[in-house]
Amino acid sequence: MISYLKGLVIAKGSDYIILEAGGVGYKVFVGEKRITSFAPGQTAEVYCYLYLRKDETLELYGMDSLESLELFETLKGISGIGPKASLAICSLGTRNLLQEAISKGNASYFSSVRGLGQKKIQKIILELTGKLQKLGKEKRAEDQEAVEALLVLGFSRQRANEALAQLSPESLSLSLEGRVKQALKLIRR
Repeated sequence: MISYLKGLVIAKGSDYIILEAGGVGYKVFVGEKRITSFAPGQTAEVYCYLYLRKDETLELYGMDSLESLELFETLKGISGIGPKASLAICSLGTRNLLQEAISKGNASYFSSVRGLGQKKIQKIILELTGKLQKLGKEKRAEDQEAVEALLVLGFSRQRANEALAQLSPESLSLSLEGRVKQALKLIRR
């Protein structure tokens, strides 16, 4: 899985850049507001989400920070919201602005995103209520290790974080292996 790239921008399109890293050129889709910050010949770094389309082609979606990547993954987890819409929502502003719009039920915040009607916007607001606060909480070192173990087992970062968040307070006394086993039980339900 490709999660981070740093290299030279060798080309730029209307919604993507081609980033050369390690002698390989990667086509990375970026948000409308972010595309202007790239220029050919410039060094850039992006946090990536690798998406497998139904026709089995791979696409990379790039964000400017790990926080934006986590937000992207959370949005992508909402049924009916694809990677392009998730990327467009992420490029609207910071997580704090999104959090404020969701807490106020401000549907107009999302109006500039193409392909989002009122029903989908309401679904996003409903599903993200409360999730963004959880996303922003500091993660303990043990949780990070457990997340990494679940990632190695093939689970998404979002699913791993959600499962670990559901663990009981008593599970904090368990070893890393015990916490991963408990999370696996929750994921398989």
